[in-house]
This record gives sequence, structure tokens and C-alpha cells, in this order.
Amino acid sequence: MLCAISGEPAEEPVISKISGNVFEKRLIEKWIEENGKDPITGADLTLDDLLPVKTARVVRPRPPTLTSIPALLSTFQNEWDAMALESFNLREQLQRTREELSTALYQNDAAVRVIARLTRERDEARSALSKVSVSNNGNAAAPDAGADSMAIDSDALPSEVVQLVEGTQAMLSKSRKKRPIPEGTASSADISSYAVRKTVSGPVEDMSAFAHMDGHVAIGGQNGQVVVYSPAQSKLEYTFLLQEPVTASAWINAKIVLGTASGSVKIFVDQREVASFSEHSGPATGVAVHPSLELLASVSSDKSFVFYDLKENRRVARVFTDSALTTCAFHPDGHLFAAGTASGEIKVFMTATGEQATSFSLGAPVHAIVFSENGFWFAAAGKGENIVAIFDIRKQGDAANVKTFETGGAVESLAWDYSQQFLAIGGSTGVMVQHYAKSSKSWSEILRSDFPAKGLDWSVNATQLVVADQNGRVAILSTQE
Repeated sequence: MLCAISGEPAEEPVISKISGNVFEKRLIEKWIEENGKDPITGADLTLDDLLPVKTARVVRPRPPTLTSIPALLSTFQNEWDAMALESFNLREQLQRTREELSTALYQNDAAVRVIARLTRERDEARSALSKVSVSNNGNAAAPDAGADSMAIDSDALPSEVVQLVEGTQAMLSKSRKKRPIPEGTASSADISSYAVRKTVSGPVEDMSAFAHMDGHVAIGGQNGQVVVYSPAQSKLEYTFLLQEPVTASAWINAKIVLGTASGSVKIFVDQREVASFSEHSGPATGVAVHPSLELLASVSSDKSFVFYDLKENRRVARVFTDSALTTCAFHPDGHLFAAGTASGEIKVFMTATGEQATSFSLGAPVHAIVFSENGFWFAAAGKGENIVAIFDIRKQGDAANVKTFETGGAVESLAWDYSQQFLAIGGSTGVMVQHYAKSSKSWSEILRSDFPAKGLDWSVNATQLVVADQNGRVAILSTQE
């Protein structure tokens, strides 16, 4: 008969009246003295509940002294008994710990499921709330000017603006399908020989916005200074001062669009302000111009983007999202609008409806987005990151990431040329140009310049690369003086 505690044959077996288990007498007596319970069932157990089992056994001699071999064997036996009791205790504790861990894991899994469900319901509620238009139609008295109120606007574009967006898309997408490389476009060999040929600088201490169009460069600074250069003529054309930091800029023909830290969006012609919008409750972090040149978009850290009608200088739509927005860009056809978020996600919306079409994960707060003229790809970079990722808007998940470049320094700006071949990447360590050969479907680096680029853009036919550094110094990279 085996002892239920030690698992060894019992020399003096006893049986429990309570559980019917067999034990070694000396082990169970020690257990009862310490615990007073049955070690198997946990029921109360006393010495009177033990019945001796009569078996044939060899009577061991009584050890005379501790210095004799029999006495040592007895000591070893006592040590073994203690070890057997401790081992049994450990097995019991291990079993209880396993049961407690199993219960804790079950409770944790249940909690995670509840949190996921509540998060999903919260996001659905936010999405539904963002589509509610709050307005006063005259059926109730207007609230007092000093009363607390919350306006949730999520508007659809007016029908005439929708027609503009759809018409622009139809015209541009049709011409893009078989568009050849424009005649006179610089070759990869030309660009590989680009170097800094001209520089011009002005009173901008900390550049925070860059825009280039037709040889004119507009730069805004954290001190509110706005400077317009003509790099080709190596001169500063004019400058003016805003009362707040400039956070974003863009050109619309001869007009300069400026986003500010207070959330306002202002439009200037020369040094004269011709329009101003104050729709954001946080800094305007990005502005983008629709290909039709009649629609303007701005994004903000207040989690919303706004569309403006440039003909009538009015807001025509606002859409709220679930994350602070950091930058934006229109698709070359204008039917899609991409917005980068502080959470590292790039959300792509339908311009006409404001509905989200798809999204891509960058893994870091989005700092720059630029679409390729092929209409399928866009490049994006994270704030403070040295990696540029190219995504295909036709795909999802990991398959959407077409290519990744490591630049060696933090990326500040991106620019794709009109021929869809050259991607310029500007950063703290300089300028890099990647060339895509459509015939071989391969990428190659054709230029590296050590001129630090806070902002950059291509000239017509990529014959020049216009670059600006943190201090507002503008340079032209080209093959000729």
C-alpha cells in the first residue's frame, strides 16, 4: 500500500475514516499536528479518525545513540519525512496557484472583451455624433452669447461643389492614363549632377512653412514673419508680419494661403489680406489646394478638416475625425483627400462626401504626405523618423506598402515631380532623390546633397530643385549656374 502523501510503500499504514486514503502513520500524525485536516480532501481530521492497517512488517531495531549508524539512519528518515511533507505542501500550493491563475486569466480575457466592445460602441457613437448637423432653424430661441454651447458640424459639400469635384476628376483621370513623360523633362543623369547653384536668404529665424510655385517661394516662420523670394533672380520680393506663428502654407496662382497657430486660415495677394477663416479651435496644421484651384482644405489638431469655396470665400464643409490631424494632401484627380494623424494613421476620405474610404498605418505621427501623379501611389514620412514609406491606395494591409527608404536623418519634406519618376526627400542631413524606372520597375538613388532641407519642391519639368533650410535660406539645385 502506498502512502497518499509520500507516494512510497507505507511501513506503518493507517487509513482515514473520513476519506479512506492510506497514509504512513508518522507522516499523517505530523500533518494532523500542524494542520488538523485531511491532506487530500481538506476535511477536519484527528488522530482518532485513523485506523491502523495490520500488515506483515520487519521490526526495526531501536537506535541506541545518535552516533551509531542506526541513529543516523533514523535521522535521515526523519529528514526524509520532513522533505516528503514539504513536497506535498508544494504540490498543493502549485495546484491552488494554477487554479487562481486560470481564474485571473479568464477574468482578464473577459475584461479585455468588455473594453473592446465599449471602445467600439464609443467610436460608433462618435462617428454618429460627428455626422449630426447642429443648427438653429428659427424654431427655438438662439442661445445667449455668453452661454456654454457645443457646435458639432459635419457637412456635406453643396451640389455645385460636388459637381466641380466630379468634373475635375473625370477630366484629369482621363488625361492621366496614357500621359507620356513631358518633353524637356530632366533625365536621371541630369539630376544626378545637380548641385547648389544659387542661394538667397531673408529675415526668417525659424522656418515652419514652405510653399513653391512657378519660381516663387513663400516661407513662414514661428515669429509670424512671411517672406516671398524669387530664387531665380536671387532676390527677396517682399515680406510682411502676422501676429502669430505660421504653421502651413500653399500657393493658389498668385495667392498665398497661410495656416496659423491660432487655427485661422488667411489668404494674401502680395501683402494684402483678401480672405480669412477661423473655423478651427486648434492650430491649423496643414493646408492643401484642390486641383480645380477653386477648393481649399485645412486640417487641425482639433480633429477636424474643413473645405472652403474660394470663389465665395466661405466654408462649405467640415468633418470631424477621431484623432488630431497633422498634415494633408489632395489626390491628383481631387476626388480623394488624405489626412495624416498624430496617432500614425493616414486616413483617406472621399472629397465629395467626407466619408472615409480607407486608411494606412505609418507607425509614427504623420509629418508629410505627397501623391504621385500616377494616381496610385503616395509617399509619407513620420515626425522625427528617418524612413519614407510609399503606399498603393489600391491595396490594403502590408501589401499596400510598395517601398521603404531609409534616409539617415529625420525627414522634413517630400516632393514628387510631374513625370512621376523622381521623389525628392528633404531632411536635416540633406536632400536625396529616388528614381523609379517604369520599364524595369526598380528604384535607385541618383542624388545626395548635404544642403539641409526643411522644405523642397520641383520646378517645371524637374529642371531645378528648390530647397529651403531651417533658417529660411533658399537654394536652387540644378545642372547650370
